[in-house]
Amino acid sequence: MTYLSPLGYLLGIEGAALLRGIREGRADRAFVEARIAEIRTLLDVPALAHAEGVTARPGTISAADVYREWAPHYDAPGNQMIDFEQPVVRRILDGLPVGTALDAACGTGRHTSYLHELGHDVVGVDASPDMLAQARRGLPDVDFHQADLHQLPLPDDAVDTVVCALALTHVPDLDVVLAEFARVLRPGGNLVISDAHLLTSYLRPTLARRPGPDGHPSLLTEYHRPLSAYLAAALPLGFQVRHCEEPRRPSHSFDAGIAPDPLPAHMSWDLLHWCPEASAAALGDSPIVVVWHFQLDGTGTG
Repeated sequence: MTYLSPLGYLLGIEGAALLRGIREGRADRAFVEARIAEIRTLLDVPALAHAEGVTARPGTISAADVYREWAPHYDAPGNQMIDFEQPVVRRILDGLPVGTALDAACGTGRHTSYLHELGHDVVGVDASPDMLAQARRGLPDVDFHQADLHQLPLPDDAVDTVVCALALTHVPDLDVVLAEFARVLRPGGNLVISDAHLLTSYLRPTLARRPGPDGHPSLLTEYHRPLSAYLAAALPLGFQVRHCEEPRRPSHSFDAGIAPDPLPAHMSWDLLHWCPEASAAALGDSPIVVVWHFQLDGTGTG
């Protein structure tokens, strides 16, 4: 069981701000004393002191359950992961030769649509029927399949490009999935991956969701990995690194002039207005996603 506390989260942000400031040489005496004073203030705020946390049970909700709820709203403005990830992925795709492309874990089809616009013959694959319904609605001429990344419905050497965006955090075995990508790629083919950054999982923990069968709120199991894990899975398959980028959250995205508002009615991490300076120090200029561009060995020997 995991207890998620609004006050506990804010104190964690204060602590992260102090540790990062010390590590990066920005924690002068005024900064440290301001953090300590703010911690005392937060502890004395009645709305925070008496705010009930949530006790959640990990692993009692599936990715399919989450995406069923997300599907109608996934592409709405304000999805920070997409805002940071999409420009980098598209810049890489712009430089690749046009051919046959697979959008693996295509979701609502945002990268599928872009690949189609670039002239690729695109196939979309996703495990969520609800996300696929959104994709088919927007792209009726594209071939979509409901399938798992561990067993792609494509023959060997079928595509020139594979894109897999913001999905591998749901995959327990990275080796198996990357081996499938290598199987369906032609020699010399390109693999473009984006994923939530490991640091994000510490600074913005997974939210509790609706109660599971036992009545407790649920936590979706996610697999956040260090950068070395992608290399360990990709290099033995014959993939070569062409590019790696970690888009960062700008420090100016935290406005120190925002006044505190009442706590949200539902559990949320949208609490940073209580400590904007600490939030900027802890979260600002921190990587939010990682984007990889791999190319498969051109000899076909892997």
